Amino acid sequence: MRQNPARRTALLDAAIEVLAREGSRGLTLRAVDKEAAVPTGTASNYFANRADMLAQVMGRTRERLTPDPAELAGTMQAEPSHELVSTLMLQLVGRMRRERSSYLAMLELRLEATRRPELHAELARFLTAELDANIDFHLGSGLPGDRTGVVTLYLAMLGLIVDELTVPELLAQDRIEALVDAMVTRLLR
Repeated sequence: MRQNPARRTALLDAAIEVLAREGSRGLTLRAVDKEAAVPTGTASNYFANRADMLAQVMGRTRERLTPDPAELAGTMQAEPSHELVSTLMLQLVGRMRRERSSYLAMLELRLEATRRPELHAELARFLTAELDANIDFHLGSGLPGDRTGVVTLYLAMLGLIVDELTVPELLAQDRIEALVDAMVTRLLR
C-alpha cells in the first residue's frame, strides 16, 4: 500500500464527503477516486478494501472533529461550572455545523454497522474509547456532574446533533443555546 500521508488524508476526506452526500451504498473506491479528483484506482492503492477504508474514515472523522487544542485550552481557563460545560457543548454544536460532513459520515457508519458485524465491532470499540475519553476529560477537569450525568448529557447532545443535522427546522422555534443550558443544568447536578 502507498504511504503518501497527504494523499491518504485527501482520499479519506473524499470518502467522508461521499458518505455524507450519498450514504454508505454510494461509497466505493471508484467514487472516492472521483471525489478526490485522482486517477481511477488510486484509492485501491491506499486501502486494502472497503472495510479498511471505513475503519480509517472513523479515525479521520476523529481528527476533523477534535477541538482545536489552543481553543480548548483557552476555554478551559474558566472556572469549572455549568456555564463552562454549556460553552463546551455550544462549541461542539459549532464544530458539528462546520464539519457537517464528518457528522453525517459517522451517522452513515452507525447505520452501516447495523448490517456489518465486523464494522459494528470496530465502531463499538471506537465509540466506546471516544465516550470514555470524554468522560475522563469531563471528570478530570473538575466539571460538575458524575459519570451518569456525563453519559446522559452525551446522549442528549447526540439527539440534538442528529436533529440539527437531519431536520434542523424541528428545533427552529427553540434557541439551541437555551436547550443546551437546560440540558446541562438538569443533567449535571
